[in-house]
Amino acid sequence: MKNKTYVEDVNRSIYDIKDKVNASYKASRGLTSGIVNSISLEKNDPAWMREFRQKSLKIYNELDIPVWGPSIEGLHMEDIVTYVRPNTQMQLKWEEVPEDIKNTFERLGIPQAERTSLAGVGAQYDSEVVYHNVREEVKSLGVIYTDMESALREHEELVKEHFMKLVTPRDHKFAALHGAVWSGGSFVYVPPGVSVEIPLQSYFRLNAPGAGQFEHTLIIVDKGANLHFIEGCSAPKYNVANLHAGCVELFVREGARLRYSTIENWSKNMFNLNTKRASVAKDATMEWVSGSFGSRVSYLYPMSILKGENAKMEYTGITFAGNGQSLDTGVKVVHAAPNTSSHMSSKSISKDGGTSTFRSAVVMGTEADGAKCAVSCESLMLDSKSRSDTIPVMDIRNDNVDIGHEAKIGRISDDTIFYLMSRGLSEADARAMIVSGFAEPIAKELPLEYALEMNQLIRLEMEGSIG
Repeated sequence: MKNKTYVEDVNRSIYDIKDKVNASYKASRGLTSGIVNSISLEKNDPAWMREFRQKSLKIYNELDIPVWGPSIEGLHMEDIVTYVRPNTQMQLKWEEVPEDIKNTFERLGIPQAERTSLAGVGAQYDSEVVYHNVREEVKSLGVIYTDMESALREHEELVKEHFMKLVTPRDHKFAALHGAVWSGGSFVYVPPGVSVEIPLQSYFRLNAPGAGQFEHTLIIVDKGANLHFIEGCSAPKYNVANLHAGCVELFVREGARLRYSTIENWSKNMFNLNTKRASVAKDATMEWVSGSFGSRVSYLYPMSILKGENAKMEYTGITFAGNGQSLDTGVKVVHAAPNTSSHMSSKSISKDGGTSTFRSAVVMGTEADGAKCAVSCESLMLDSKSRSDTIPVMDIRNDNVDIGHEAKIGRISDDTIFYLMSRGLSEADARAMIVSGFAEPIAKELPLEYALEMNQLIRLEMEGSIG
């Protein structure tokens, strides 16, 4: 049957607003030892961090670009500016943020979200955090929430103990790149037994054309503590390549719980090569909620290491790939202790020749007696030009484990639309119901305002006829 369903691109005009670049410092294009050293000097790094950056650069130059994923042709490091400092210091009061930057974040709804539903906000613009605030009642619990540069000054030993210990520069070429030129990001420490009832959020906005963003997020949730952290990202569209190679390291101590929610909405000139990893201790729970939209190419595979008995991991994610996009996402879990459990649920939508790839990797170690893992991925292709692949990998070294994998791929059928129309729905409502129903399991995992943002991002205007 000829497919007459047509879906418009995501309307992301709100995210495409560009500000004039007003940087107080901008590194030269490319990646050299001198550029990395200049970033260290600009940031007044301690000696160990200066040395770490140079070691990472050396590793970057030794490693090859991965050959197993989608092509990153068009990304040339010699053209990328790795550090752009906006013309402002980090402000603790919203009124003191420069007007143009403030307007951008207000259009994105960040101040409103802070007032209504967040316990703290960090807002990064290009390479530096320009605003950071946390409610007094959260501070009074001993919670530390600040930018990484402040954490490096004020909690240096804690940072030194954990920084790039879960994701090391040796992991892959872009982890090494991150180690060399990282800037900005968030640091969170939640003391033992403390439950942060309202989410914290960091929002990362990349404005400068041809620039890279390399924020580092380090979160430590101590024994029996509880936290929900939300990460948002966006950038306007340019006709030159931009690069995002952030790094997220999460330490979930014994009996603790961490939910890490992400809405990424990059423009289609963005290469999104991000790395996220969590260490999960005994009786602790790690929850990932992920919405990946935009970008030309994405490599994104959050990994959890279940190190303690009864540790748990849950992943819920959705991706949308349109014309010219290849979103290569997935999840990796390592069961390294008895009675650990994991559940991964992924959905993808692809249209106009877009490619969605889901990679799951499950490692069951010899010590993982009684471990359980379930993987489920569903793909919705909206036309015959699009592509969706599922690539599962299982490394099982213990006979006493339980693993399940389920994959479904389908298309919006005009027969289904016709059926719903026969029950009284309009054609547009029928299509909206199908897509909304497909995405609903993800939306319900997000706080209301972020579910609304996600729904806006996947607002699909459909045209066509039945017959």
